[in-house]
Amino acid sequence: MLVAGLLAVLSASAAAGMRIALPLLILGLLRSDELWSNVPVLSNFDPKVVLTVLTSWSLFELFGSKSLLGQRTLQAIELVFSPFVGALMGMTVVNITRLEILPIWLIGLVGGLLALVLKLVQIGWFFRLRGLPIWMVCLEDVLCICLVFFALKAPEQGGLIAIFLLWLAVRSSQEWRRWYLGKKNLRIDR
Repeated sequence: MLVAGLLAVLSASAAAGMRIALPLLILGLLRSDELWSNVPVLSNFDPKVVLTVLTSWSLFELFGSKSLLGQRTLQAIELVFSPFVGALMGMTVVNITRLEILPIWLIGLVGGLLALVLKLVQIGWFFRLRGLPIWMVCLEDVLCICLVFFALKAPEQGGLIAIFLLWLAVRSSQEWRRWYLGKKNLRIDR
């Protein structure tokens, strides 16, 4: 049970590394009986206000990410908020699954760091490709939604996808280093 819970935390936090409002909205709608009562910060606000804000921002994430200006705007805002939302998602999954993990802040820290790493890799690809292709943005939206579903319904599969995404992030950083050193050596040779 503990391993499945930790994999669910990774899955939910990875979703927050892709989008910030969409995973929280889906999480609340999937738990319609409790809405956001298990989410540490959002439980302090009126559910109607939370629903309105998350729906509005999710629509901007879904439709604004299809243009270059929208991608730039989202990258800047999501870079700031993705660690916070990743931590919230991780702690919420612990609350929902009723895991007996005492330092819940540690789960939040791990979830926030995973979300930040995935967001940084996404921003790196954004700048290297000079904008993400539409197929990649659509794939990211679908994967974000699936990771939230997997976190609650199939935590093992969702956690494995999150670990695979982390592995891709590490591989991407190695490739960027080689690319950067190649460009640097090319400038020196001139």
